[in-house]
Amino acid sequence: MKQFKIAVIAGDGIGPEVINEGIKVLRKVAELDSGFQFHFTYFPWGCEYYTKNGKMMDDNGLEQLKEFDAIYLGAVGFPGVPDHISLWDLLLKIRKSYHQYVNIRPVRLLKGAYFPLVDVKREDIDMLFIRENSEGEYSGAGDWLFKGENHEVVLQNSVFSRKGTERIIRYAFETAKKEGRSLTSISKGNALNYSMVFWDQVFEEVSTEYPEVKTASYLVDAAAMLMIKDPKRFEVVVTSNLFGDILTDLGAAIAGGIGLAAGANINPERDFPSMFEPIHGSAPDIAGKGIANPLASIWSASQMLDFFGYEKHGKVVLEAIEQLLLEDQVLTPDMNGAASTSEVGDRVRDLISSIFSSKDVIVK
Repeated sequence: MKQFKIAVIAGDGIGPEVINEGIKVLRKVAELDSGFQFHFTYFPWGCEYYTKNGKMMDDNGLEQLKEFDAIYLGAVGFPGVPDHISLWDLLLKIRKSYHQYVNIRPVRLLKGAYFPLVDVKREDIDMLFIRENSEGEYSGAGDWLFKGENHEVVLQNSVFSRKGTERIIRYAFETAKKEGRSLTSISKGNALNYSMVFWDQVFEEVSTEYPEVKTASYLVDAAAMLMIKDPKRFEVVVTSNLFGDILTDLGAAIAGGIGLAAGANINPERDFPSMFEPIHGSAPDIAGKGIANPLASIWSASQMLDFFGYEKHGKVVLEAIEQLLLEDQVLTPDMNGAASTSEVGDRVRDLISSIFSSKDVIVK
């Protein structure tokens, strides 16, 4: 039997509440398939830890996490701790140190989810964003000169290496090829005359190796408009760190809301653990009320199953989410329901059991 060791960083706000439901689902899937098990180890890192210890994680935290197969993250951020500290000293620290240079965010309108666009078919919203996750605009390079003086100057530098740019674009081409879908590159080469011109050049170079993949390129502002007006033109999408961060939140808005937005931070070489997380944030205003939507956390759990090679199991989890939405009975208040976080998790778990018993889910 395969044993998967999962490091759980529940984090802040609603993080512990939603992550518990994702773990509930993972335990159920493992229970229904006798071929593997999950072992969860909890780490108390986050903003509360910071207020007590002056740091977001243990000094040797990265060494501790190395032994795990994956990291399951709830949320990071809470009032009183500056956002740049909570982000850079935990989430980005893990992403960069573990070379999780691929960020995967599905933008897919599930059956039963809220449908905000007009003159667009539900099946038209089915994108897979592959975002560069380790450098670019979030490289952290820059300086703050003459701080506090009336002539102070702030420099924020983007870093686009050939290695970093080519590997993410190649990863996207491989994904598009595998799925038989088109690939769209999103940049801003008309205004960013070094970084984005370079990005476009590398995209063109790599595309010659994949003649079977249909390609397109858009400026980021045009892409934002077209995601609303004509989303069907986007299938697999590759873009930079900043643009991917912004556009996937737009994607969440057109695909049922932020409560359905999941994300994976992947180290493709598997030299280090990859990390899976909902992207909705810590929502401190509703923390502890038991009304947080756990579906994004559960969707990110399905991404973890995909990563471990259990794609059929991941699809079952997504099918269970869709059935829950179609039933329209057990939903949290953000989705116009009256159910609690745990009630939603319980219902998804029950639906997974039902789906497993009704079809042949092949054990890997």
